[in-house]
Amino acid sequence: MALRFYGSGAAAVFAPLESLSRSELVARRLTDAIALGLLPDSEQLPGEADLAGIFGVSTTTIREALSALRQRGLIRTRRGRGGGSFVKAQEEMSTAIVRDRLAELSLAQLRDLGDHYSAIAGTAARLAAERATPQDVKRLNGVCDALDNADGAGARRRADAQFHIEVAATAQSTRLYRAEVSLQAEVGTLLWLAFGDDESHRLTVQSCRTVVAAIADADPEAARAAAEERVADSTARLIDLRLTTPTLED
Repeated sequence: MALRFYGSGAAAVFAPLESLSRSELVARRLTDAIALGLLPDSEQLPGEADLAGIFGVSTTTIREALSALRQRGLIRTRRGRGGGSFVKAQEEMSTAIVRDRLAELSLAQLRDLGDHYSAIAGTAARLAAERATPQDVKRLNGVCDALDNADGAGARRRADAQFHIEVAATAQSTRLYRAEVSLQAEVGTLLWLAFGDDESHRLTVQSCRTVVAAIADADPEAARAAAEERVADSTARLIDLRLTTPTLED
């Protein structure tokens, strides 16, 4: 039956399901956490049984996910007493891995991701402007300074993600904070490809300071608009990159 009979609101309901297996989803979650520095170099991962409980999957699924991470050089495994799986963080993520991730997404999916990103970031900035203390503003300025001084695409991406997360923390909403952390994990590795250019980095820092200035001025609408503009710029970068990235079938 044609989708038009259900009305336009049904489009999201009948969107294609994500085709990744459970082990691939676990591997992606851990890959993103390593990329964003949430799991630092040499950090020992929980045991297979513990990971299975955390993710709600079987130990077989966990073994498959860890095997994929080992093949990508993102973890190393030691056997015997004191053994386990340990993070092997890379200063820069493999460009090939990230481009493969980008190639999995259609332009429509990227735009949808941008819409979600904008809704979370804009709302967090608006609430932060209403609720921030002088200490919060000082902390946010410090995060902007860290972003300004970050060297290399990896460090810049992590600093930018930290800025979004700190704004969400300033909004004093637990749900928004969790949503922002989850979103940064999802979008983080994709934006890795867009943070190497010095001019784009300068503009990113400038937009960061614009958001903080609006929060400091207790101007909710200006903060929301500035945050949404940052996201629009990031989304445009991803779409431009996607247009020059062949699909996995090509």
